[in-house]
Amino acid sequence: MRVCGDASGVAMNRVQCCVVGGGPGGMVLAYLLARAGVSVTVLETHRDFDRDFRGDSLHPATLELMDELGLAEELLELPHHKARCFRFRTSQGIFTTTDYSRLRSRFPYVALMPQSRFLDFLAQQATAIPEFRLRMGSKVIGLLGRDRVAGVRFRDETGEHELRADMVIAADGRFSRMRRLADMPVQSLGAGSDVVWFRLPHRPEDPPDADLDLYFGRGHYAAVLGQPASWQVGYTIAKGSYPQVRAAGAEPVRAFLARHVPWLADRVELLTDLNQTTLLSVDIARVSRWYRPGLLLLGDAAHVISPVGGNGILMAIQDAVASANVLVPAFRAGGPIAQDSLAEVQRVREPAIKHVQQQQVRTEQRVAPFLGSEQEFDPGVVFRMVTSIPFLRRRSARSNAYGPFPPTLDPAVLSGARQ
Repeated sequence: MRVCGDASGVAMNRVQCCVVGGGPGGMVLAYLLARAGVSVTVLETHRDFDRDFRGDSLHPATLELMDELGLAEELLELPHHKARCFRFRTSQGIFTTTDYSRLRSRFPYVALMPQSRFLDFLAQQATAIPEFRLRMGSKVIGLLGRDRVAGVRFRDETGEHELRADMVIAADGRFSRMRRLADMPVQSLGAGSDVVWFRLPHRPEDPPDADLDLYFGRGHYAAVLGQPASWQVGYTIAKGSYPQVRAAGAEPVRAFLARHVPWLADRVELLTDLNQTTLLSVDIARVSRWYRPGLLLLGDAAHVISPVGGNGILMAIQDAVASANVLVPAFRAGGPIAQDSLAEVQRVREPAIKHVQQQQVRTEQRVAPFLGSEQEFDPGVVFRMVTSIPFLRRRSARSNAYGPFPPTLDPAVLSGARQ
């Protein structure tokens, strides 16, 4: 990337595309663009990717994309946990809602891998491409241009800089600074829960079939996700009730796990304080229009996905695929990226996002009255019947593994690209 200076001494850069946010969607899109010969710089606020309690699930669709790119084999050499089922564990019994093992795929499972490990892997692969640059510790503080976004102003440890770009992609997550700078308000669709996340050690004698399980008790449920060295535990609480939960301390959480996840009882005492936890304030929201001239919002910046179904990473990566399909030919054609191209990305992806979010809203509405109450969760007769039918479990697996209306990578994106 060429660097020069202006009269004020502020560093000036120029690329074809600037991606703000080094999450899965931003990194996958940047990799695809760079591999297609588009000069791209990723600006990531943090100095590394090592942050706890972000989505860690790589669905079959994501693994198949990595395979198409020739990256799956090396990626899966990294430590990960293969989750082949998703289950509800209630006082009425154990219900398998999703059975990935029956999928017709090279990857009939969800790979649970720390997101930092996945992002480090993508960064390593991308930095081998001359057109790719990654600038960590770079916080965007403003947009360039008036009628059309022409780049960003950012700050790093060396001072303030400007990065001019033909196209800016905002992929900076659910609390997107880019969304605020561009004055693109997000509409909340409602959520009735929050999640307190923490980790407990993984031990050799732990149940081998503990994959993606929800454990229900009175007024709460806990999600337990397996990883090679630890269990990621999400203790779900009523929306806005965290101050009361925090005041009560760790003991109620420990007692819930000891009773409802008994194989974790021998280590719950390791949770000594709620300072060891991270609060995820659940939201379901989206922006009405994902773009303005020179700027496109993707992933949670455009549409906040709740943890329900664990498919936030999948939706962001599929946004990246759909965007690459549109943007690569536009970059190759030269000239400014037309608004019609940006509108096409939203047109392709919005039906899937609306479908997923509507499902999540229905789930939140069903579970919200139970949270914080003295009730036992009752999954209902229809739920028990549906989960007893293998065909429907396979259909559920396919729906979750690929999402609705999944895009496929246009071969033209990589045609003639660097390998």
